[in-house]
Amino acid sequence: MNDTAATPYAPAQRLAIIVSCMLGFALDLYDVLIMPYLMPSIQRSMQVTLGEAASITTITLIGSVVGGGLFGWLGDRIGRKAALQWTLVVFALASVGSALAWNFAALALLRFVVGVGLGGEWGAGMVLFNETWNPQRRGLGTALIQGSATLAGAGASIVGLWAVHSFSVDWGWRVGLLTGGAPVILAVFIRFWMPESRAWEQYDQARRARLTQSRSNTFAAMFSGRLKAISVAAAVWLTAYMFCYYAVVVFVPSLMLNVLKTPPEVVRASTVTAAVAGGVSYIVMGWLNDRLGRRFGALAPSVFWLIALGLLLAAPHAHYAGSYLTWPIFWVPVVFAIGSSALGVVGAWLSELYPIEVRATAVSTIYMFGRAAGSLAPLLVPFAAGVFDHDLQRGMLIALPAAIVFIGVSFVLPETRGRRLTAGVAAPEPATRDDDSLLKNGQRR
Repeated sequence: MNDTAATPYAPAQRLAIIVSCMLGFALDLYDVLIMPYLMPSIQRSMQVTLGEAASITTITLIGSVVGGGLFGWLGDRIGRKAALQWTLVVFALASVGSALAWNFAALALLRFVVGVGLGGEWGAGMVLFNETWNPQRRGLGTALIQGSATLAGAGASIVGLWAVHSFSVDWGWRVGLLTGGAPVILAVFIRFWMPESRAWEQYDQARRARLTQSRSNTFAAMFSGRLKAISVAAAVWLTAYMFCYYAVVVFVPSLMLNVLKTPPEVVRASTVTAAVAGGVSYIVMGWLNDRLGRRFGALAPSVFWLIALGLLLAAPHAHYAGSYLTWPIFWVPVVFAIGSSALGVVGAWLSELYPIEVRATAVSTIYMFGRAAGSLAPLLVPFAAGVFDHDLQRGMLIALPAAIVFIGVSFVLPETRGRRLTAGVAAPEPATRDDDSLLKNGQRR
């Protein structure tokens, strides 16, 4: 079967693909990460508890499971590009609508719809990218896309803090959410300048001509036969990553601003430093996982998670005393951002594990399932903090077991570096290097 890179795309088309995917993921994550900065404003405006305000993030991410399954299925049926456009339109319009919510229930419902749109964006964009990119540079490319998370984090902190400090309690969070309408512009760009995946087009033509069997129930297919072990392991892996990530990221602003009474400019400096450190780490780790393997790209950064959690454990109630360098909590988001660059390998690794007829469904569903299951962290951290006499830092340490599970499962998933994403369905591909026990149970395409 032909490699998807065998028929080259024009340079302008490749540029449009990677820029669209980077912007799409950045806007997706920005819409999630701005919520922690808006939570205090929502709390006061709607007179709800911290746990209730934090549940908005959980509700959004639960909606993303629905969106991941729906738009993943659509991506396998109507194409990667069309599915990506619809996801952007849904989450942009719903984000603007949530800014106009009249009560907490309406806000929760509209943020659920936002999640539906967010859920499909990552999978549709990531699968399209991996099917069009050079396999030997796929790891770096997907790391650049995931690395746009650092831009999202920095942008969310800047806009979120600006909104809540520039407007009234009732309007600060609304202005912040209004900025989530920007993806409508990106949807128009994709409509006119970004090409469809030729691998999917070839598969779709063969399916329509009945030259290959179409799997209408792609959800069942991703858990059938030799794919079952892969899917279960990948779901646990993503859940562990997301739980650890949200247990820390969602509560760092509250820890700094509300608990430790840190000046906003110090919080902003920490967040921007974290964005720079994380961005560099995404690029370096992406380059290395193309050379040393997908497993290395997951394991090497995740060690920094353990260091960041160690800082939280070692420095309880440490207040800012005038020096960035000597304040341990300043470095928590910075070191944690380096650890979070493990996400850079996920898009390539998941895409390389599945055959084309179920790829969009599997990649979207597993990623968003992990995201939603991991989003239980914003609900459990306040509960854990209550057990430790309302110590938020101690509550955030429930991220540690999740980090350990992520590291453990990274040793189990089969290595796939350099695997071709073929335009056909039935042709086998040779396994790459790591023919471990899970690969023997996994899909050989």
